Amino acid sequence: MKTNSLTLTGFLNRFLLQCPQESSLLLPQRRAAVLVPVVARPQPGLLLTRRSSLLRQHAGQVAFPGGMMDATDSSLTETALREAMEEVAIPPEAVHVIGVLPAVTSSTGFQVTPVVGIIPPNIAYRISKNEVDALFEMPLQEALRLSRYFSLDVHRHGRQHRVWFSWYQHYLVWGMTAGIIRQLSLQVSADPLR
Repeated sequence: MKTNSLTLTGFLNRFLLQCPQESSLLLPQRRAAVLVPVVARPQPGLLLTRRSSLLRQHAGQVAFPGGMMDATDSSLTETALREAMEEVAIPPEAVHVIGVLPAVTSSTGFQVTPVVGIIPPNIAYRISKNEVDALFEMPLQEALRLSRYFSLDVHRHGRQHRVWFSWYQHYLVWGMTAGIIRQLSLQVSADPLR
């Protein structure tokens, strides 16, 4: 029986052949970026962090490396790369940026741009204990399986918001991070991933 496994080349072909759809929503002026790191293995992985439980915002949540744009950042891509270096020691020069996904609005009022990049499998990660409790890799094929995401509609500030959830091992992936992964899945969607 033949299994349909997602290779890095297959992912890149699907990602590069489709342009992300632009959001028609009004986005906040405060800007941030996250790096969506795809680990270049024969069966690629998606690198995620669990934020430090000591943080004031989003403590203990699964996230991508990222943060607020600094005045010294020349672009949101630079923001994502700088933050990934600060949080988990991914050298900016080791990241092959392949594109961005549409910006999303965080619960804290930031316009967050997901920057998708390919990273080598041999990076010696060092986590910043002030920002990150754990670092883990999820198989990309599993991450992009749309059927693994469940939604919950919540009402906040007089508006309805859809929040996405998924489990991987003992990690709850939810909120903006789950939404970004789900959007990436839609970006590269093909029947074998569902």
